[in-house]
Amino acid sequence: MAGPGRRIRTLPTDLNKVCPDEGDGYPVYPRSYYDLDVVPNLRRSNSAFSKNKKRAHFNSGANEKENLSTWIPENIRKKECVYFIEGSQMSDSGKVVCECGYLREQHLEEAIKPAMFQGKEWDPRRHVQEVPTDAFGDLSFTTVGQKTGKFVRVSSNTPPSVIYQLMTQHWGLDIPNLLISVTGGAKNFNMKLRLKNIFRRGLVKVAQTTGAWIITGGSHAGVMKQVGEAVRDFSMSSNYKGEIITIGIATWGTVHNRSSLICPMGSFPAEYVLDEETQGNLSCLDSNHSHFILVDDGTHGKYGVEIPLRTRLEKFISEQTKVKEGVAIKIPIVCVVLEGGPGTLDTIYNAITNGTPCVIVEGSGRVADVIAQVANLPISQISISLIQKKLSIFFKESYEQFTENKIVEWTKKIQDIVRNRQLLTIFREGKDGQQDVDVAILQAMLKASRYRDHLGHENWDHQLKLAVAWNRVDIARSEIFTDDHEWKPSDLHPMMAAALIANKPDFVKLFLEQGVRLKEFVTWDTLIYLYENMANPSVFHTKLQKVLMEEKERSAFSKVPRVQMHHVSQVLRELLGDFTQQLYPKPKNTERHRLSIAVPHIKLNVQGVSLRSLYKRSAGRVTFTMDPIRDLLIWAIVQNRKELADIIWTQSQDCTAAALACSKILKELSKEEDDTDSTEEMLSLAEEYEYRAIGVLTECYRKDEERAQKLLIRISDAWGKTTCLQLALEAKNMKFVSYGGIQAFLTKVWWGKLSVDNGICRVIMCMLFFPLLYTGLITFREKRLQPMTCLNRFRAFFTAPVVIFHLNILSYFTFLWLFAYVLMIDFQPTPSWREYVIYFWLFSLVCEETRQLFYDPDGFGLVKMASLYLNDFWNKLDVCAILIFIAGLSCRWIPATLYPGRIILSLAFIIFCLRLMHIFTVSKTLGPKIIIVKRME
Repeated sequence: MAGPGRRIRTLPTDLNKVCPDEGDGYPVYPRSYYDLDVVPNLRRSNSAFSKNKKRAHFNSGANEKENLSTWIPENIRKKECVYFIEGSQMSDSGKVVCECGYLREQHLEEAIKPAMFQGKEWDPRRHVQEVPTDAFGDLSFTTVGQKTGKFVRVSSNTPPSVIYQLMTQHWGLDIPNLLISVTGGAKNFNMKLRLKNIFRRGLVKVAQTTGAWIITGGSHAGVMKQVGEAVRDFSMSSNYKGEIITIGIATWGTVHNRSSLICPMGSFPAEYVLDEETQGNLSCLDSNHSHFILVDDGTHGKYGVEIPLRTRLEKFISEQTKVKEGVAIKIPIVCVVLEGGPGTLDTIYNAITNGTPCVIVEGSGRVADVIAQVANLPISQISISLIQKKLSIFFKESYEQFTENKIVEWTKKIQDIVRNRQLLTIFREGKDGQQDVDVAILQAMLKASRYRDHLGHENWDHQLKLAVAWNRVDIARSEIFTDDHEWKPSDLHPMMAAALIANKPDFVKLFLEQGVRLKEFVTWDTLIYLYENMANPSVFHTKLQKVLMEEKERSAFSKVPRVQMHHVSQVLRELLGDFTQQLYPKPKNTERHRLSIAVPHIKLNVQGVSLRSLYKRSAGRVTFTMDPIRDLLIWAIVQNRKELADIIWTQSQDCTAAALACSKILKELSKEEDDTDSTEEMLSLAEEYEYRAIGVLTECYRKDEERAQKLLIRISDAWGKTTCLQLALEAKNMKFVSYGGIQAFLTKVWWGKLSVDNGICRVIMCMLFFPLLYTGLITFREKRLQPMTCLNRFRAFFTAPVVIFHLNILSYFTFLWLFAYVLMIDFQPTPSWREYVIYFWLFSLVCEETRQLFYDPDGFGLVKMASLYLNDFWNKLDVCAILIFIAGLSCRWIPATLYPGRIILSLAFIIFCLRLMHIFTVSKTLGPKIIIVKRME
């Protein structure tokens, strides 16, 4: 009981207007004792707690407080005594107390002389009643740096489902992957410094890596204090941004200074003073816990009240199923024991009886050491005399309290505990290289799970799901992938998909080491499933949704269509460039190569049915993709998942093209990324893949220069019928292009069949006077061309890119010179033949631009092709020049506008001159070679 002071009746509108003042007694709570309506039933579906709930945080702190102030009193109760009867004991101040432990003045006025209870003995089942709770909200520890937590006072009869709903929906806690119940000595005890550090480090590590909840007694003493200090030390020394969830379940009637927590409308926050000097027989709350559940049975000073509710709550949580990223597991629970007395032994016995694995920390003292000493002995050797001897060693100060019957009882319980060795794990410092408690905890869970299958077989799949959910690849290596069980690669496919979606590269690497072949893993359905479950939000996801919305509008669908690979291909074509072909062409027939199951709802449940059936049904099917490794690499890259992409890229056969394509995709995505940090990460990763492409090409050059050069221009079917050189140029990977080997190759391409030793002056001389070709002025790279016929030498010279490029420049300069001559000197009312040449020349330019606009081998459509065409600045300049020329030409043929037409044509001439600058925009190191290579088709 909270021990409320004398109360007055108030109207409902006056209820909870203000929080009571603190004092020696307990505050006024304006509610009569007979207002005892029961907690309304909470409606929920059977799967309400099996789904990964969204956090119920409200938009603002005010809304959160308002909702808590309404929901908690309606659903959570406290207990208080409604019948005062003098007890046999006195208070510390010498005052008479009730059988419930509270003073007379801490009862209701009606409870002092209730007519209905006169002459009856005090019975907690009849004389303690439930009323809405009056203590909840935020908890601020004022003496320890303003640490805050959340708390609630609950009746000992509160349904666990209500508390679980409070924690997950209203407190916003993520559903745990593991529940760690820490029990042991409630009083301060000494542990070796090394063991203490190992315990603290291991406990926090397992909570951090697995996303576990740690549940303790919540007081600032004994094992609870050890856990709190472990969390505190970790928070101070680590860069970990998350919060270690540490839940203290304590008895309300034993909490010191609990009057400061009472406020009917909730405390936001309640200021709590941790004062151990004046606590007496009570206990202070530990400031390093994040959440407190204070269990009230209506009594004062009685320890152990919280144990039944804690047991029910832990059992309820362990029966829930968490579904996340394609994996569904029942939340496992483990009991960790340090030191402890008789109550701890009962806790261990009950846990083992209920099938809960226990980890006993040897060296922590008392009960933990007694069990650890006999855990490896046969049951027949665990005798009464042996237990009596161990008790005399580890319970020196309190050994005299053990009667003969008590020792017999302890012996039977310890025998029953040791008999279930599969549930018992002893952590011994330094044993078998074991240095961390986290390993012992996870090993205990896996060892216990091997004996839980209803068929009596070891449930290896369940163990693997636990390891993936905990993200502990070290446990999977040492405990699951052993000689005790032979894994088929196909059995790992469902967990491979889960590891990819959850972005757990260590597990992906492990599965590849265990024989998973990506070419067998990546099927049509798997790839679509991965894209449907990709990270959101991301730039690629946004672009993909845009494509789906466009298709919905075109097709007049009532809802957004499901993701198909041709949708993905449209986005990839936009990222890679229009020079590539579709990676996943749209099926021409109406039949879709899909499974009949609903892929978005595939989940790997506890029995491993749904997602596993995806692979069982897909067995023997021909995969739709030409290169599964490429497909998986693209999926990882578009989400900027560096470690996953690195692992998959090493599996690729066409490493150079893959690296350059990744660089191109990342650079395009970075242009639309709003987050600065993500943009920098993308650009950094793009540069890294460019260097990887250089590294691969360098190794190729060392082994075979000629084949390495062929690699640059080899058409890659996997990457849209493009080449490495095209990808590098489109991505503007200038470091790659400026690499010495590539420059040597570009030089050869640039000079064609001509020798690279020929000077530009000799080339220009032969261009202007081609008979010089037969004088030996020009040498050829292929010696066989030296003595060949005139026609072959002529063809070899004028088909060389360097010659073509200079001829184009010469031709364009001629066009500009002739255009200028006409405008300044030969512009007559009647056009001369030179002006007609200009018209014909411009007509050829219009034909070329039209070809570029309408050439659509991939069926993009005119609108899409026009968009791609106008994305290029120089194309815009060409269109502008042509349109102005046409406008000037129209005016030129009208006598009245002859002079304005000449002015407009002069503007067109200026734009054509600006177009000439495109030649000189490239680096002087690379020269004009890039231009000619980009135009080569």
